[in-house]
Amino acid sequence: MSNAPAHFGKVAVLMGGQSAEREVSFMSGNGVLNALRSRGVDAHAFDPAERNLADLKKEGFQRCFIALHGRFGEDGTVQGALELLGIPYTGSGVMASSIAIDKTMTKRVWLSEDVPTPRYVLLKQDNLGEQAQAHVIQTLGLPLIVKPAREGSSIGVAKVTQASELPQALKAAAACDTDVLCEQFIAGDEVTCPVLGEGETAQALPVIRIVAPAGNYDYQNKYFTDDTQYLVPSGLPESEEKAIQALVVKAYQVLGCKGWGRVDVMIDAQSRKPYLLEINTSPGMTGHSLVPMSAKAAGMDYESLCMHLLAHAGLEHSSSAGGLA
Repeated sequence: MSNAPAHFGKVAVLMGGQSAEREVSFMSGNGVLNALRSRGVDAHAFDPAERNLADLKKEGFQRCFIALHGRFGEDGTVQGALELLGIPYTGSGVMASSIAIDKTMTKRVWLSEDVPTPRYVLLKQDNLGEQAQAHVIQTLGLPLIVKPAREGSSIGVAKVTQASELPQALKAAAACDTDVLCEQFIAGDEVTCPVLGEGETAQALPVIRIVAPAGNYDYQNKYFTDDTQYLVPSGLPESEEKAIQALVVKAYQVLGCKGWGRVDVMIDAQSRKPYLLEINTSPGMTGHSLVPMSAKAAGMDYESLCMHLLAHAGLEHSSSAGGLA
């Protein structure tokens, strides 16, 4: 597989998009764009919210680097469009993307394959009343976490420590999604672990331990402050780190992910058992992002990571090449 810039042809870096993470996507996309150009790739910014995807074919783009986050970018929709256009793209295909964006569907697959994940209750936007709230607290106890089932970047996520806080948390999450996920709270170390590759060749990068101000790793602390600490090496016992790496590779494989991804994990402080929260199939590539940080610890700089991902761009159904004009 050639990594020569000319081999890639004309490359579109898809950024922006229509999701709640549009702002973060531009930060990721511009970082990728500059990195690819610095290595001599003929790369161009392309915002699917402003332009028709069919223009990719008309304008002769030969590969796409997906730097979109959230819905219409990370959920299988743009992947399906690129399959029809016959333009190879970075990251997971249609099915893995569409399952992974939905935290509830991800949990169902993981649980069926004995991948540990916190207990949960799924609520619908039109059924958030007192009876539903009582069921959530009875099932999960307090504190608990409330989040939209299909958003990222901690948008709409709240920690509920007393019953009186639950209605507002549900309302905020329901404003983002018709599905509201209520989840058992795991107190302990928060870590994340990227994965590169596909199938049996998938490999975990170093684990990063996240220490956020007051334990609150929210949207602001993810992207716009320097107060959050990212520890890589993680400082975890080696056996614990290796076990987490093996677990996240399994979680990645059972969903059929490829290219790259990042799995977020909580380690129970008492039992030291890891619980997987979610998987990101189009992780952030901003200055604060974690995949580049972990890759750097493994000896791969940001530009090399971008080139590696682009080199592994592909199609699930190569017979679709040359599909839509």
